[in-house]
Amino acid sequence: MCRGKPADCVAVGDDAAKPMLTVSPNLFIKENNTMLKGLIGKKIGMTQIFDESGAAVPVTLIETGPCFVVQIRTKEVEGYSAVQLGFGEVKPKRLTGGQLGHLKKNNIAPVRYLREFRVKEAGVVEGEEIKVDKVFAKGAHVDVIGTSKGKGFAGTVKRHNFMTSRHTHGGQGDVRKIGSIGSMYPQHVFKGKRMAGRMGHDRVTVKNLVVTYIDAENNLIGLRGAVPGPKKGLVIIGGKS
Repeated sequence: MCRGKPADCVAVGDDAAKPMLTVSPNLFIKENNTMLKGLIGKKIGMTQIFDESGAAVPVTLIETGPCFVVQIRTKEVEGYSAVQLGFGEVKPKRLTGGQLGHLKKNNIAPVRYLREFRVKEAGVVEGEEIKVDKVFAKGAHVDVIGTSKGKGFAGTVKRHNFMTSRHTHGGQGDVRKIGSIGSMYPQHVFKGKRMAGRMGHDRVTVKNLVVTYIDAENNLIGLRGAVPGPKKGLVIIGGKS
């Protein structure tokens, strides 16, 4: 629920034409963060780097900028303390007049994504550009939120790891069928029954990834391990203060 002014609150999707000006609470956002510990980024892909001992470390590279401080929300006005960041520059024609006006208050170029991070003290000013080295450091632990890859309509074997029926000795050939979905009573399928359906394209959070690489000049951050989503997918990085 948005508590700000109606002009600043647009509950729409993440596409370029309708950027989301306020967001639902992220899993890693907590009120005990005294300073800004979050950035919006775009997944570049995976690679490997070598540590001091010569061991290969799998790393996911994320482009985390430039991120701009679009608005600082306060308890006196909006009822909560948060920092709203913008990421992903787009053409002005991709945005509506109200969205452009929201960004022009602080002379910020049109951006595609807007996300909020709950804090006690902002530590930044509106219109400021946030660099990755100002927020994170090597060795820090962060949580990453992304949208997993969509797999389309999938059966129970792929979606829920069901076992197939036997191929020989009396098998009917339809080895990937779901089987029974309930008994005679109470004559309906219980809620939560694992069945075939849409798989993937879900909001996924990966916790406690270690920051192993930072390139402030190119706004790159490297996290040890895998990050949900495809290449060029939007991710939100949140840390602990």
